[in-house]
Formats: sequence, C-alpha cells, structure tokens
Amino acid sequence: MKRRAILAMTTALMLSACGFQLRGSNGQGNLPFKTVHIGTPETSPLGIELRRYIRASGDTTVVPEPKQAQASIEVLNETREKATLTLNTQGRVREYSLYYRVRFRVVDGKGAELLAPTELILKRDISFNESQVIAKEKEEEMLYRDMQSDVVQQILRRVSALKV
Repeated sequence: MKRRAILAMTTALMLSACGFQLRGSNGQGNLPFKTVHIGTPETSPLGIELRRYIRASGDTTVVPEPKQAQASIEVLNETREKATLTLNTQGRVREYSLYYRVRFRVVDGKGAELLAPTELILKRDISFNESQVIAKEKEEEMLYRDMQSDVVQQILRRVSALKV
C-alpha cells in the first residue's frame, strides 16, 4: 500500500514538473484576441454556440459591433443538405447522407483578412425506416446539432492557431 502511494506521488510530481496540463473542458485553447465579434444573426444556433464557447474558453470578450473587436469571425454561408444514399429493392430510401457546410473567415478590426474564407464540410449517414419516421426525424436533428458542435470546435481551433 505504501509503495502505491509513493508511486502515485512520484508520477504526479513528474507530470507537474514536465509542464503537462489538461486542456479545458471544451478542448479549446485561449483565443489570441481580447475582443471578438461573431458575424451571425443573434438568433443563429451556430452563432449562439460560438458565443457560448468563446465566453467559456478564457479571457476573450464577445462584443456586439465589429468596430469594437480586435477580430471578427464572419460566417459567410451555412447550409444543411440531405441526399439519398441507398435504396431498397422496392425503390424506397434506406439511407440518407446528411451534409453540414459552413464557410467562414476571420478579419481584424481594420478589415484585413487574418484567415481566408474556409469551408468546413461534415457528413453523417443515417438509416431510414418508414415505420419510425418521428424517431428518425429526431435522430436527424440530433446529428445536425452534433455536426454544428463539431464545426464550432473546428472554427475555434483554427482561430486559436492564428498568429497575430
């Protein structure tokens, strides 16, 4: 028992000495800006989630006007698509592919481009069953929300990596 305690303490001491640190709960580092503007409508689910993650991630403040911000994340385009993936022998849909596309860029307070327009495309496949239409609609909504969260994290990782 004493040996385990010594081993645990030694491991903890070595990890703290090497600079090891767990990432935050959202997996993002701090953004390189003190103030940032999100270029989406106030009611946009993507914009709401971006604002929430930025507020939770550190020292960055989300401001309402682009003129007040050191940087602005502008969402240029956001689309959801649904395409037929497979059909059964009767010609009915068996699977769909869901696509979530977001195109964004980052500009500084003077309008200079810090990150060129970048398109993120996420895809999820979903099976379809005519006898479970409501359940499949809910699953589709859940997959789109999941893809939106993935896009938010990808955007924040790219913005965090910018050299200002």
